[in-house]
Amino acid sequence: MAAADRPRQILVAGAGIAGLTAALALARQGFRVRLYEQAARIEAIGAGIQLSPNATHILDRLGVLERLAPAAVEPRAAVLKDARSLRTLATVPLGESGRRRWQAPYLVAHRGDVQKALLETAANVPDIELLTHVRVEGVAADSGGVTATLSADNRKVRESGLLLIGADGVWSTIRGFVGTVQSRFSGKLAWRATLAAESPAGAAFARIADPASVTAFLHAGFHLVAYPIRSGKAFNLVAFTRGGEIAKDWAAKADIGALRQAMRHTAPALAGLAEDAGPWTAWPVHTVDPHPPWTSPPGIALIGDAAHAMTPFAAQGAAMAIEDAATLAAGLAAAPAGLAGALAEWEAARKARVARVARRGALNHLAWHAAGPVALARNLMLALRPGERLAADLDWLYGWRAPEARAAAGAPVSAGSG
Repeated sequence: MAAADRPRQILVAGAGIAGLTAALALARQGFRVRLYEQAARIEAIGAGIQLSPNATHILDRLGVLERLAPAAVEPRAAVLKDARSLRTLATVPLGESGRRRWQAPYLVAHRGDVQKALLETAANVPDIELLTHVRVEGVAADSGGVTATLSADNRKVRESGLLLIGADGVWSTIRGFVGTVQSRFSGKLAWRATLAAESPAGAAFARIADPASVTAFLHAGFHLVAYPIRSGKAFNLVAFTRGGEIAKDWAAKADIGALRQAMRHTAPALAGLAEDAGPWTAWPVHTVDPHPPWTSPPGIALIGDAAHAMTPFAAQGAAMAIEDAATLAAGLAAAPAGLAGALAEWEAARKARVARVARRGALNHLAWHAAGPVALARNLMLALRPGERLAADLDWLYGWRAPEARAAAGAPVSAGSG
């Protein structure tokens, strides 16, 4: 590679939502991207995903939303229900009302459909090259930025670039090159099931919840969130319970008895879903301490779950990864103080934002799992707050907008010390 070309190339590890968004955002700013995925084939893993307006405006800017829209659903509201009585506690308007308020749609979709839309968009960008069955095994600083050692087809190769971005998830390999932070099991299991809307279980679910909304059923021992996916042809269900650590896998096998036990004291129609909505798969909820560094002097940056995996109680995991990607790309393109300065500025801003989102998630978890007098106080507070007021409480989160680069695209940062 010619020396003059090296500052224009960025290496990205991980072709999930974070990595693909980063590749698209970087290419938009004039960088060339080599995107590495250690899996031999990119498959649609996971289940449903919520994309709030702070994320969808970025996907729209990158040309992804138009590809995703046919498979996604724009729910009309987010509804909180008591899991015992099925009484509605609160309703936050989404749909057209939310679009007007936050200037972008709130969408729900299957994670595989989101990844497919990202992949299809990236495939049409000449400056993005995706390589599968490639693992990053080492990284070192050099005169042009970084050189990564890659394992590809049982041989070692080296590739250089301005920066290596770790977008390889909660069990990140790249995080090990920045520090020694390990993911931590939260003590929670996420139980996932998908119902065909026209199935008996789908029809039963539609009798206890608005099939066109996001519904959260609240209980002291667990909560369940459900919403339509696949153009409304299916429902995604995810229930959160306490549990022991299980295999680190999207579809790990676990004893469904924990889910049955958690749902036993809910309304019969809801409790019945523990049996009727199967098969359920379990996902161990791991978190990553966001306080240690996300960047490293050799030229490494972590984004998404690799940097700050959080519990999903604010439904912002994917959105934070998408925000990370867009802001990092804009910061690198502007780079008023060189690479080191750009990374430091980006990390400080993102840590403050992610910390606030994590606090919101912790508050949601506390409120949703309240019992006794605390639950009564919660219900009274919600009853006194109209939907528009509840929506206004989310303006700081959903109304956030990613900045465009402050420098012209096509004039990326150099590897200067800053």
